[in-house]
Amino acid sequence: MALSGPSTAVQTLRLGMVAGEASGDVLAAQLLAALGQRWNVSSHGIGGPHMAAQGLDAWWPSEMLAVRGYVEVLRHYRKLVGVRKQLLERLTQQRPDVFVGVDAPDFNLALEGWLKQRGVRTVHFVAPAVWAWRPERVEQVQRNVDQLLCIFPFEPELFALHGVDARYVGHPLAALIPDAPDQAGARAKLRAEPDAARFTAATFEDARWVALLPGSRSAEVEHLLPRFLQATALMLRQRPAHLRHLHFVLPAVPALHARIAELVGQSGLQEVVQVVRAQSNTVLAACDVTLIASGTATLEAALFKRPMVIAYHMNWLSWRLTQRKRLQPWVGLPNILAKDMLVPEMLQEAATPGALAEATLAWLDDTPAARARAQAVTQRFAELHQLLRRDTAQLACDAIEELLAR
Repeated sequence: MALSGPSTAVQTLRLGMVAGEASGDVLAAQLLAALGQRWNVSSHGIGGPHMAAQGLDAWWPSEMLAVRGYVEVLRHYRKLVGVRKQLLERLTQQRPDVFVGVDAPDFNLALEGWLKQRGVRTVHFVAPAVWAWRPERVEQVQRNVDQLLCIFPFEPELFALHGVDARYVGHPLAALIPDAPDQAGARAKLRAEPDAARFTAATFEDARWVALLPGSRSAEVEHLLPRFLQATALMLRQRPAHLRHLHFVLPAVPALHARIAELVGQSGLQEVVQVVRAQSNTVLAACDVTLIASGTATLEAALFKRPMVIAYHMNWLSWRLTQRKRLQPWVGLPNILAKDMLVPEMLQEAATPGALAEATLAWLDDTPAARARAQAVTQRFAELHQLLRRDTAQLACDAIEELLAR
């Protein structure tokens, strides 16, 4: 039975849902858990293991949508279009009370438009970054989305100028990540990993820890991880005397764990790079600095108050096309939110192993200027944390409840 309003007794909420890649899976799972506290939820669509744990009947896995870049999307275009067509047909037959698309705007916005034409109310969670690139998407949002849930505080006003019903719900990661992460506890957890026995105690105890996060997509790993590993080798050779030991930790998404371990083995760095399955939050809590792919993970690193070097490299044609759509001089979320180059960005041709190694080691310099720089960035990240912390899942539930009551 469908809902008739916020005061209605608990009934079954029929929910269609699509989340792309690992970060969307986590965000959608939090929303599903909050919805489940208010209603009996019957949910179907595309999702990952976290959504499945909250009861989603996943017709396709979320990693299928983890494609970035024009050329990469073209390679998977026919498959993605076919899946979206089948998904539309199944959702049209089931007629959910509401459809929630979580991020993945290239896939979800068109799907939301077709569902809206068929009388299904649509919610898009995580506004497309029209303030950074592809501003034409705001018109697509206006046509296709009944309720837009924004995770950054400046977005609702921007979208309201275009007639979009947008609401700020905060960033869910800000509520999950503590103000003062337990670095010692995180390091102890990683030291207890089965493969950690091959590293000496001195490597752990006397080391500065460097987190390597080359992304969660296959294309990102193929483009970035070899560069990160070459930079790792350079850091080991070039480290100054005060850095007696460097310990490198690389969290691998489960689907790419075997390939990542293979690339590390091919580099000859398996004795200095600890590859762990998932646990990116633990790795960020444990590290002193991170070399990280541009994307959601950079915001996670900022919320963990960790200095970072942001890097990105993709197919050259995808890069050229992407640059034509850019509206801001920054690509990393911490820099975009601060409107300042708080942390270095090494993109495309600039993302050389030498440049990545030099910028990462600079955060570990033992000089008053370097320590002051790191302290200033940490303070800015703490301010950002407070700005983004809200009860995101509950605010999102409130917005969906109000939409259903209209």
